[in-house]
Formats: sequence, structure tokens, C-alpha cells
Amino acid sequence: MAAVVEPSSGSRHSPMKLHFMQFAAGGCAGFVEVSLMHPLDLMKTRFQIQRGPDDPNRYTSLADCFKKMYRNEGALSFYKGILPPLMAETPKRAVKFFTFERYKEMFASFQIIPYSSILYLAGLCSGLTEAVIINPFEVVKVKLQADRHAFKEQGSTIATAREIIRNDGFGRRGLNKGLTSTLGRHGVFNMIYFGFYHNVRDLIPQAETHSLEIGRKLLIGFVSGTIASCVNIPFDVAKSRIQGPQPVPGEIKYRTFSAEFVSFCKIYI
Repeated sequence: MAAVVEPSSGSRHSPMKLHFMQFAAGGCAGFVEVSLMHPLDLMKTRFQIQRGPDDPNRYTSLADCFKKMYRNEGALSFYKGILPPLMAETPKRAVKFFTFERYKEMFASFQIIPYSSILYLAGLCSGLTEAVIINPFEVVKVKLQADRHAFKEQGSTIATAREIIRNDGFGRRGLNKGLTSTLGRHGVFNMIYFGFYHNVRDLIPQAETHSLEIGRKLLIGFVSGTIASCVNIPFDVAKSRIQGPQPVPGEIKYRTFSAEFVSFCKIYI
């Protein structure tokens, strides 16, 4: 769940200082989130990229995934691929909150768009901007997370990035693989999260005490993040499938979000 950085209505800070505070607050929130949630993110990716029932390495549940990873790859395996998001998350979160405020100001200047719609549009645009920055880091992260070797046997983040660049370059088959799905994932998530959060927050009266007010914002943020995650999960699955190992080595099965979505529908619908 992302934190929401809100400038107070009667801010005593200069615009430059306020912008810096938004960058810093977003960056710190991202660092804490990655540090705490990375093991769950890794297990999520493992589930998203695993093959059908015939896969000998298939996980049957979250507990099964945890036990097999711990037994076969070691305790440190839960932090495979943590360096790319740590490197990217601080600037990513900073860009998310900073650009959301700037897009909000831009759409508001048109004076024809309802404020409730401005929040959704600003969230969408901030997510698209964020996705362009984060995608190369996501490609490296997913490759590291998909590696089933023991943590000590795994190549470093720098070595993995060099391998991707050497073999596939910087384009749509290299560091920008799966960009369309990443755009969808971050654009949809931010659109729903920011739009829902700010609209609902304005409808619910403020609490009388500071502690209750923090609880009110946390609850709204939790609900906003949950709804946004549920809606954008198809993009997230497609991103992992496209950026992760393909079912047949050397043969690219998942190239685009549309192709992966069609494949998904054939299997599950």
C-alpha cells in the first residue's frame, strides 16, 4: 500500500521546499515498503510465472512456496532481486507523488474538468510516467526472482543487467521488455488509487483527534490499494510472464500484453 503525501492547505513552505518534501517522503515510503514486502513480491512472481500442473517445480500454495524455497534455496532466497527495486523504488515513489501533484495542477488549469476526474487523470499520468522509469529495473528484478539456484550461486544484479544488455540490448526484447504491461499496471493502479483515495477522503469527515485521523487515512489508503491491486492484477501477471523465463527456452511465447491476455483467457475462461 502506497503512502499519500498531502500538502496542507495553508502550507508555510515555499513551492521548491514543498516539492523536495514530496520527493523525500515518497522515496522514504518506497524504501520501507520494498524492505518489508519483497519476500511476498518474490513469491507472487514465482506463482505468476510457473507453468501448468505438469511443472515439477510447481507451488501449490503460499506455504508450499515458502517451504520449498527455504529448503532448496536458503533463507536469503526470499530477498533475491531486492537490489533493483531498492535502487529504483526511491526515485520511483518520488516521481509518483511529485508528478501526481504536477499533473493535478496542469489538469486543474484547464478549468473545465471536474475535480474528481482530475484526480483520476493525474493518477493515470503519474503511473504512466512512473512505468517508463521503473521498467528496466523490473526486467532485472524478475529475472533474478525467477532464478531457482541458491542465493550464493546467483549472479549479481550488475552481472544480470549486463547479460540482458549483451544478449538482447535496451529495446523491447531487452531492458524494455514488457513495457506495455508495465504501463498498464502502473497507470491503472495509480489512477484508481489516487482517484479513489482523494475522492473518498473528502467524503468522510475528518476525525477529532490526530491519532484517529491517521487511522482514517490509513484505512482509506488500505482500501484504495486493495481495490487498485485487484483491478490491475491481469497487467501484473502479463508483465511477469513476458519478462520472466519462457516455457520453452529460446522460444518467445509471451511477447505482448494482448497475446498474453488471449492465452490467459483460453486457459481460464
